[in-house]
Amino acid sequence: MTEDDARTALTRRLAELERLDALSEEGRAPVTLQQNSVGRLSRMDAMQQQAMAQAEERRRRAERTRITAALDRLDEGEWGYCGTCGEGIAAGRLRNDPSVVQCLDCAARRD
Repeated sequence: MTEDDARTALTRRLAELERLDALSEEGRAPVTLQQNSVGRLSRMDAMQQQAMAQAEERRRRAERTRITAALDRLDEGEWGYCGTCGEGIAAGRLRNDPSVVQCLDCAARRD
C-alpha cells in the first residue's frame, strides 16, 4: 500500500465515521419517559438501545483518534514504521489497517 493509497483509505474511513455519527445521534439521546409507551420494559429496552449506541460512538471516537494519528504520521514521513521498535510494518498489515502503529512482533509483545 502506498502512502497515497493509505491517505485515501484513511480519509474515506473518517468520512464514513462522521456519517455514522450523524445517523446514530438520535439513538444516543437521553431516554425520556413516555406516558403512552407500554411501561417499564419499554423504557428498559430504550435505555439498552441508548447504551449500545453510546458504546458504538465511543468505538468510533477511538478509531477516529487512530486515523488522525496515522494521517499525522503520513504528514511527518513516519507512516509505515513501528512506533515501538522503528522497523517497517508489513505491507499486508498496513493494507488490512492503515492506521496500525506497531509491527506484529511489538503488538504481540504488548498483548
